[in-house]
Amino acid sequence: MSLDPAIAARLKRTADGLVPAVVQQHDTGEVLMLAWMDDEALHRTLTTGRATYWSRSRRAYWVKGETSGHAQHVRSVALDCDGDTILLKVDQVGAACHTGDRTCFDADQLAVTSA
Repeated sequence: MSLDPAIAARLKRTADGLVPAVVQQHDTGEVLMLAWMDDEALHRTLTTGRATYWSRSRRAYWVKGETSGHAQHVRSVALDCDGDTILLKVDQVGAACHTGDRTCFDADQLAVTSA
């Protein structure tokens, strides 16, 4: 099986066939991470309920938590209005970040100055 053609037609991919996926904790709205998906990763995510991504560095699919145990159980998937970003709302088990932090956005807060 492959990704539903109606969904595939809505996607606007990068030159290498990828779409960014923003991952959010379903009940708190906490932004956990950003990953990349192609049509096959999205298809696997939609059909298994487990977040599956494309690793740009390893050039391979990976299921979040398959080796770490820090799984993402998908609650919902949505496309943005342009079809160029995917939003996954998940139930995160353990850390979302490969560093062991709950979210990939904990480590480096940038200062904001008002104009």
